[in-house]
Amino acid sequence: MKLWGGRFDKDTDKWANDFNSSISFDKRLYKHDINGSIAHTEMLNKIGILNQDEADLIIVALSEIKSDISEGKLQFSNDAEDIHMNIEKILTEKIGETGKKLHTARSRNDQVALDIRMYMRDEVSEIMKLVADLCGTIVNISENNYTTIMPGFTHMQPAQPITLAHHLMAYFEMLRRDLERLSDCGKRINIMPLGACALAGTGFPINRQFIADKLNFDSITANSMDSVSDRDFIIELCSVISIVMMHLSRLCEEIILWNTVQFAFAEQDDAFSTGSSIMPQKKNPDIAELVRGKTGRVFGNLMAILTIMKSLPLAYNKDMQEDKPVLFDSIDTVKLCLPVFNSMLDAMSFNKENMYASAGKGFTNATDLADYLVLKGIPFRSAHEITGRIVSYCLGSGIPLERLSLDEYKKYSDFIEADIYEFISLEACIAKRNTEGGPSADSVLSHINNSKEYLKELIIPVYEY
Repeated sequence: MKLWGGRFDKDTDKWANDFNSSISFDKRLYKHDINGSIAHTEMLNKIGILNQDEADLIIVALSEIKSDISEGKLQFSNDAEDIHMNIEKILTEKIGETGKKLHTARSRNDQVALDIRMYMRDEVSEIMKLVADLCGTIVNISENNYTTIMPGFTHMQPAQPITLAHHLMAYFEMLRRDLERLSDCGKRINIMPLGACALAGTGFPINRQFIADKLNFDSITANSMDSVSDRDFIIELCSVISIVMMHLSRLCEEIILWNTVQFAFAEQDDAFSTGSSIMPQKKNPDIAELVRGKTGRVFGNLMAILTIMKSLPLAYNKDMQEDKPVLFDSIDTVKLCLPVFNSMLDAMSFNKENMYASAGKGFTNATDLADYLVLKGIPFRSAHEITGRIVSYCLGSGIPLERLSLDEYKKYSDFIEADIYEFISLEACIAKRNTEGGPSADSVLSHINNSKEYLKELIIPVYEY
C-alpha cells in the first residue's frame, strides 16, 4: 500500500504509477533528503514529539541508509514514487513503527523544497569553483600575452589594434559577473522552507530556526504558501547557468574562427581536436563546437521551467515535479562543459606572427590618424572625413596607411608631418590607450593584477552538516 493510500479503495494503475514516479531522477537528492530528515528528527525530539531513544534509533538508521545508498546496496522502487517516500519506506522496514513517526509536522511539499535548496547550494559552490578555475586560466594566458598584438573587431570587420590579453580579459570580466550572479543567487537559495508542510504550516509547536541552524541556512521562509510553491530560485539558477554558457559559447565561436586556415590565430591541441572519417587533413574543433551546441540545450531548460511555472495557481501542483529534470540537466551540462573548456583553452597555442600581421590589415590604425589630426587642431568630424578619404585612396592603391609617402599625405592635409608614422604604428596605437580599462600594457597588467587579487579573495561557501 502507498504511504498515502488510506483513503483509496484501488491500487494505482501501473501506467499511472510509472508516469507519476520521479525516483528515476530525484534519487540524486538522497543525501540531502536524509540530512534534512536527521535535522527534522532532532527538532521533533527537542519539542517532545520524539523521545531520545526514538530519535537516536531514527538517526542511526538514516545514517546507515545513506551509507548503503552510497555503496549501491539499496534498490529504489517506482511504487514508492520519489526519493522521500523511498527512504521513509526503507526506514520503516528497517526499524518498524518508530519510522512512521518521522513525517510528523512536515509534507513532501516542504520536504522537496528543502532538499532541492540544499542540493542547489552545493552545486552553486561547485560551479563557482569551476568558473574560478577558468578565470585563473584566462589570467595566466593573458599574463603571457599582454604584448601580443592582434586586431580587434566590430561587425566582424577589423576595427583597432588590441592585444590578446586585452581580448581574453574581456571574457574574464564576463565570468567575474557570472561568479557574482552565482553568489547572489545562492543567497536566495539558502532560505529554509521546512515547516510550511503542505501549504498552511502545522499545529505542532515546531522550531523552524533550529532546523535552519542545523542545516546552515541563512534564514527561514516567511510565508508557508510561497515556501512550497516558489521555484524562482530554480529559474534564477537556470538563468545564471544560461548566461555562463552564453559566455562560453561566445568564446567558443572565436576559438573556432581563430583555428580556421583563414584566421590562423590559434591552434587547438591534438588532445582536444578530432579528425574526419573521410578527409585525412582535417583537424576539427569539436570540443568548442559541442560547448556552443550544448548552450542551446541549457537555454531550452530555462524556457521549459519558465513555461512550467507560468500558469500555476497557489500552492503546490504536480507540474512542479518537472522542475528537477531541467535543473539537473542544466547543472550537469555546465559542470561537464567548464572543465573540458578550461583544459582546451589552457592547451591552445597562439600564432603571434599571424595575429600581428592581421592587425596591420584593414586600416586598424585609421582612428589614430584621425586623432593625430585632432591633436593638430582639426575638429574631429573634419579629421574623420580627411582620414576616410585617405583610406579610400589607400584602398584604390592597395597600400596601408603606414606606407603612404609624406607627399601623398600632404595632398589631404598640410598638418600631417613625418611624426605620423610613429604615431600610427600598431605599438603606438595600443600604448597610448593607457586609461583604466584600455589595451595598453600598463592598463592590462593592472587589470590582470587586480583580477588575481579578486580570485584570491573570492569566497566560495561550503556547507557542513
